[in-house]
Order: sequence, then C-alpha cells, then structure tokens
Amino acid sequence: MKRGLVLTIAALFPLGKLSACASCFGKTDAPLAQGMNAGIFVMLAFVILAWVAFGSFFVFIARRARQTEESVAEPTDKSGNPSPSSH
Repeated sequence: MKRGLVLTIAALFPLGKLSACASCFGKTDAPLAQGMNAGIFVMLAFVILAWVAFGSFFVFIARRARQTEESVAEPTDKSGNPSPSSH
C-alpha cells in the first residue's frame, strides 16, 4: 500500500521539476525574485500604513479631548460668545 502511494506521488511530481525557486537558488536578478521582493515591499507598506492609521486615530482622539476640555473650561452665553464674567 505504501509503495503504491510513493510511486503515485513520484509519478505526479517528477524530481526534475522539483527545484529551488530563484530566490532560494541564489539567482537574485531573476524576474521571480524581483516580483517576490516587490511583494514583500507592498506588504511592508500595508503594515506601515496600518500603524500610521492606528497612531493617527489616537492623535485625533487626544486633540478632540483637548478641544472638549477647552470648550468646557470657557463658559459661553446663549449666542456662543464667551461670557463677560469670564474675563
């Protein structure tokens, strides 16, 4: 049973076609290696973009909190102008 399975796998995947890719083989100027490097840089760009968006969200929250604190600290009249008693 095992021998038949091994022969079937060997027939489906001949050893001549099982070779290392251009990056593993060491040919760094091959189009496959250049495409793989481009893919790595694109994934790196997405990770950096996600970190920037994550950090920007917290900067936005901090600014909004500061604006809210400032608007609460300054009393205003009904028209939205600062009240004269606050000066």
